Formats: sequence, C-alpha cells, structure tokens
Amino acid sequence: MQSWYERATSRWTEWDPAALLAAKAGTTVSVVIPARNEAATIEAIVAGIRRDLVENLPLVDELIVIDSDSVDGTAELAEAAGARAYAAREIRPELGGYPGKGEALWKSQFVSTGDVLVFVDADLTGWGTHFVSGLLGPLLTQRGTNLVKGFYDRLLDDGSGEHAPQGGRVTELVARPLLNLHWPALARVVQPLAGEWAIRRSTFAGLNVPVGYGVELATLLDVSQADGLDAVAQVDLGERAHAHQSVHDLGVMAAEILLVAARRSGTAPQTDGRLWQFDRSEPTGWRPRDVPVTERPPAASIAPPQR
Repeated sequence: MQSWYERATSRWTEWDPAALLAAKAGTTVSVVIPARNEAATIEAIVAGIRRDLVENLPLVDELIVIDSDSVDGTAELAEAAGARAYAAREIRPELGGYPGKGEALWKSQFVSTGDVLVFVDADLTGWGTHFVSGLLGPLLTQRGTNLVKGFYDRLLDDGSGEHAPQGGRVTELVARPLLNLHWPALARVVQPLAGEWAIRRSTFAGLNVPVGYGVELATLLDVSQADGLDAVAQVDLGERAHAHQSVHDLGVMAAEILLVAARRSGTAPQTDGRLWQFDRSEPTGWRPRDVPVTERPPAASIAPPQR
C-alpha cells in the first residue's frame, strides 16, 4: 500500500496547463497575491501570470492583489500590470483591519469569486508561472483534495545561485519539530510554511484565519483535522528565490507559529502579545515587538454587509 507521501506528492511537470484547462470543467480560479511594499517585484509577478495563464491560456479567471498598507506604490504597479488591487483595510471596513498576511488572505475571500484560491507571495525573484498550474493540478483533477502545499529548493541569497534544499529557518527550527512531535502524520509535508498554496474556497471559508504569518500552519493543521490527511496534497515547484528577512522578524514569525500550534493542541498560554528583542542600536538595549495573536472567524460565518 502506498504511503500518504507517495500518494499525495507530485512534481509541477506532471501538470500540463492545457490539460488542466480541459479539466476545469466550469471550476473558476482566483490567484491572490498578498503584498506589502513589494514595488520591486509585484509587476513581474502579475504580468507573468496574466500573460501565461489569463491571456495565452485562460486557466486563471481573476488575478487579485491585496495590498497591506503599502507606501511604495505596490497597488498602482499591480494594477498597471493587469491585476485588480484592493487595500485590505478597505475591504469590509466595518469588520476592522489588521496588518498581516493572514488578514490579507482572509479579506480576499470577500472580493474574489473563484471556486479555487491560489496564493502566491509578492516578493518572489526566482519563480515561474508553473507555480500556479502546479498547485492547481491536484485540485482540478482529484475530487477529495482540498488543500495543496507547494515546496521547492530555495536559492541562497548570497549571490552564488546555490540551492538550499532545506526550508527556511522558521520551518526547520520551529514548524518541522512541532509537526514531528505533535502531529507526526504531517511530518512528511516538506515545507509546511510555504507561501505558495491553493485551497478550495468552500474549505477556506470554514476556517479560522490568524491575521499574521501563522495562516499557513493553521490552515494545514485545520484542514487535516477536519477533512483527513488525504485531503492534503503537495507539489514540488522546482526552485524559488525571494528576499530574506532579519532574525528579529523571524523571531516574531516563530512566536506566531508557536501560538497557532499551542491553540490547536489545547495548550495555549496567556500572553500579552509582546516579544522582547535586543538591539545594540537601541539606547536601552531592548525593544518590544507586537506578535499578532488575533484569529479571524470563518468567512462563511460573516453576514453580508448591510445595504
């Protein structure tokens, strides 16, 4: 009998975009790009997806950028390249707003229409439009698949172009040990925090969504818990390059991941949502950082706006 890894893992080259177009059979697809101050990269990402998967081959029905408080013209550049751009705080403003990636993805459900949502990060410098078609493969051809995670070789940011087959620092030092210790059935998900993933709208609409970087781990844990491990698939997308974050920023991300895991294991601690970090450039030698702790309720539970 095949293991889950053997059944659920494929490579992007197995998913021919033209064959997937035939398999769509009335299913609609939205590509959503959450972005904050990504003027350097957003145009190329939007233009590439629009050219290859909207105009040349209509696999994608709508291309949306959700802008999170950018001050560098990210939204304007995205629209010029062919996307519809929305300010996250202006989507359903009566619901309030938070900074963060998860908030952008949650808010995207109120302005997108696709039966399938494909999420792509906005800071990619090495990528391809096969990221989208690869993620769509299992969802368009396998009825029981509800969530597809991407994984890839990461290109080192030292200018060498060398591959780093491991995940990012938070993946290897926080997320992977958590899965191995507490959710061993998910231990063979190669990159649980990958920013490129796809999900059925009906599935995502039923989930709580952390407003920050905990969204990927929360989604993986919640879908596998609700729908079973066989509802999750993963696709090797080849190689990926993007801007790398400081260790202090990764520390906040790690705190978010730990809180998501604690909540889902029933061991969530009391917290004031602060992370103390130390910086020699600060006069006091330390500074508090806010850790996003809010989780949005399922979008399906939100009443339509009052007219």
